Amino acid sequence: MSGHKKLISKAFKKLFNIREQVVIEKPKSFSGSMEQFHPRQSDSIVASRPQPVTQTPVAAIDLSALFYSLLFPSTQLSGTANELEKNVFRRVEAALASPKAIAERVLKLPTQVAALDKQLADENSDTKALLALIEKDPVLSVEVLKLCNSPLFKRSDKEVTSLQQALVQLGREQMRRFVTTAMMRKVIDIQPIYFRRFGSQVWRHSMQVAYLSCELTQDDPDTAFLLGLLHDVGKIAIFKLLLEAFKQAEPSEQPCSSLFRQVMTAKSLSLSALLARYWELPSLFESELSRLAIVDSKPIGGHAEVVWRANLISECSMLLEAGKLLPEQLDRLLIDASIDSETFEQMHQKLVQF
Repeated sequence: MSGHKKLISKAFKKLFNIREQVVIEKPKSFSGSMEQFHPRQSDSIVASRPQPVTQTPVAAIDLSALFYSLLFPSTQLSGTANELEKNVFRRVEAALASPKAIAERVLKLPTQVAALDKQLADENSDTKALLALIEKDPVLSVEVLKLCNSPLFKRSDKEVTSLQQALVQLGREQMRRFVTTAMMRKVIDIQPIYFRRFGSQVWRHSMQVAYLSCELTQDDPDTAFLLGLLHDVGKIAIFKLLLEAFKQAEPSEQPCSSLFRQVMTAKSLSLSALLARYWELPSLFESELSRLAIVDSKPIGGHAEVVWRANLISECSMLLEAGKLLPEQLDRLLIDASIDSETFEQMHQKLVQF
């Protein structure tokens, strides 16, 4: 084409606003894919599957909205925040500015966590002293034994009846995870009966993410486990702020706006990172949780990516169990999670036991 013709063509396209065909992909959020899925032959994962002659695009998947419906099943989302939610927003902003008040008043980390974790991680520490430290807290001892005898973790038909037996049978690594899990369960204690479902669902999700994070990595699985367990503590903190605000609200007011869901999803991850810093956990915890808090992108590499994938798999499993996820939606999300359907099914069968 001559230079003169190129100028005419360029002017013609500009005049009628004609653009070259491009493919624009929206970023993924922490809790799932938000874009429409159009399979392309250039996608190596998709191309490996047989493609039907006629394809129907899968509707946009807002996984965080679907998962939110599990936490607050009785509410219908609206677009406008009510006074209850505005009250919570103010409290959340104050918490992000000063996490000390949240860490000391709303979501206090049990003081024994650091001491016990250090001793369990040290192969040379005295076993009797370690067991004595755990036994100082009867509730903790009972919770650990419950985990040992749960269908998911039980090693034999014989019931574990003592902490010493548990330590011998499970080993220090598994015992360390059980102790941490039992202690964190206290942090996520939700008292009001009306909202107890929220607490149980978030706790179940946190345990699943911890378990999956440990399974999905070979790089320091203990750290991956604890990160998975802690990733939603900010969500618990926001929920407890909601309970405080609820006491002053009108009886008819409920957390029902899409804006509240967005705050619960995005701000909670930032708050989790700040709490990890205030609790004086290793700096790795704050940095990896901060990477997860960037909700417009999937973290690449490190523990953050492992927890991101574990979170996605857990949410898919819980939604599938509740009948809230279509097969074609699951298929799309498993591509994001980088696992095949057979692997997911094996994981799902274990996760439903939590």
